[in-house]
Amino acid sequence: MSSMLEVKDLHAYYGKSHILHGVHLNVKQGEIVSLLGRNGAGRSTTIKAVMGQVQGTGSVMFKGEEMMGLKAYMVSRKGLGYVPENRDIFPTLTVRQNLLLGQKGSKPSGRWNMEDMFNIFPRLRERAEAPAGVMSGGEQQMLTLCRTLMGDPDLVMIDEPTEGLAPKIVEQVANLFDEIKNRGISILLVEQKLTIALKISQRVYVMGHGQIVFEGTPDDLRANESVRKEWLEV
Repeated sequence: MSSMLEVKDLHAYYGKSHILHGVHLNVKQGEIVSLLGRNGAGRSTTIKAVMGQVQGTGSVMFKGEEMMGLKAYMVSRKGLGYVPENRDIFPTLTVRQNLLLGQKGSKPSGRWNMEDMFNIFPRLRERAEAPAGVMSGGEQQMLTLCRTLMGDPDLVMIDEPTEGLAPKIVEQVANLFDEIKNRGISILLVEQKLTIALKISQRVYVMGHGQIVFEGTPDDLRANESVRKEWLEV
């Protein structure tokens, strides 16, 4: 299966600080890949550099096309979705309006429609006509995810989706990831909770000090105590 996203020798900088030191990773079509590591290991910077939001060097190939050097909005137009950690909603608009803003054109044309979102997250249906700003953090997180999907990306990068969510909502998010994968869409996930990442991913990368220190299947990582101790356990 060909790679949807292939990152080679990615270096990234914030001002004079050198954050990423030659990151290599790839995500195939319809694959869920998790990027694990402690806070400060460089996981969020990696996806921001892929998105063109952080200055970087190296190669970011997406569907066979080089993305390095493109502005974030251009990367997004190519079909790369990004769900940032800070819930990115329009607080004064209704939930329904927020979802409509995610669509690329005025008509729904992609793999997802409003009804899909309401079926996966019934809470959004209940709050459809309410201003998005009055919802809880967890509901805003669902909305951000769904709005990104309404743009019909081929690959979606999601930063800490389950951070601060109630267990029941975490379960709904995990179900959504299954649904995304079933529609042939790839996911690159930055996730703090090891149990969730290992449960839903086909492959995992572990980062430490701005580099990839481990790549393998969830079973490989379960079997590798030294990597978990050195790079993951707090």
